[in-house]
Amino acid sequence: MSRPIGGAGPVSRELEASYTHCERLARRKAKNFYLSFWLLPRDKRRAMSALYAFLRHTDDLVDDPRPLSVRRESLASWRESMERALLGSFDSPIWPALVDTVARYRIPPEYLREVIRGVEMDLSDGRYETFDQLALYCYRVASVVGLSCIHIWGFRGREALEPAQHCGTAFQLTNILRDLKEDAQQGRFYLPREDLDRFGYTIDDLCRGVRDERLARLIRFEVERVESFYRLGAELERWLGEDGRRIFRTMTGIYHGLLDEIKRREGDVLDHRIRLSPWRKMAIAARCLAAAPRLTPAPAAVRS
Repeated sequence: MSRPIGGAGPVSRELEASYTHCERLARRKAKNFYLSFWLLPRDKRRAMSALYAFLRHTDDLVDDPRPLSVRRESLASWRESMERALLGSFDSPIWPALVDTVARYRIPPEYLREVIRGVEMDLSDGRYETFDQLALYCYRVASVVGLSCIHIWGFRGREALEPAQHCGTAFQLTNILRDLKEDAQQGRFYLPREDLDRFGYTIDDLCRGVRDERLARLIRFEVERVESFYRLGAELERWLGEDGRRIFRTMTGIYHGLLDEIKRREGDVLDHRIRLSPWRKMAIAARCLAAAPRLTPAPAAVRS
């Protein structure tokens, strides 16, 4: 079945099967996010699952253990498949639900293209000289995800866009600190060389798992930077509708909880992958739901 975005839509059975496929994938793989999806009404929850399924599959193409040339070809094929899907021709069970989500919530398709450009950066050298270079990567693989999410959640005014980008950066930098060891084993070194040089810590030290005061000071420096992005992103809450505020508080609470663990354990990031237990995630979700701050009303109608 083929259709352009905004058309009458594919056969309902095809669309329903696509959403079901995406929900099953999200339930199986979205460990830090799936709990928060349930804070949304059913249609928005399904839309988040469709978005996640696209992101997960795109990321998996790059993390595949096959040779680099094969991964490049797979990503190029996926990009072409996406462009066909945006015109209404579906060759993956993910596409009907994702295209429906893009149309329904008016998500700019350019965000999806940026995601593919971002993961493509992981197929290059995998090293960054400056934070500005890393920031571009974070924008492509995470900030545009935040921007896509707020279209699903509902937001008031363009003022929401900048803090949504900051939140995406904060989440991605948290992931980078959490995954230092695993990424190094795959030849990916996201911490900018200028930061390593500042504290006299080297990529070779990272590969060998060297834990010393240089690493501790480096981690503290990076944590402070990430916390600054969380502070900038906190402004987003006042521009969200009620659906968005619930899920935003929960997702931010979970990810900031990971950062707090990284801050507390410092060098342990090279020995153990920092995780939050399911019970702690549930506690964070409950606490975030119980906290309902009075927000200054923002102008304009909620987009959803």
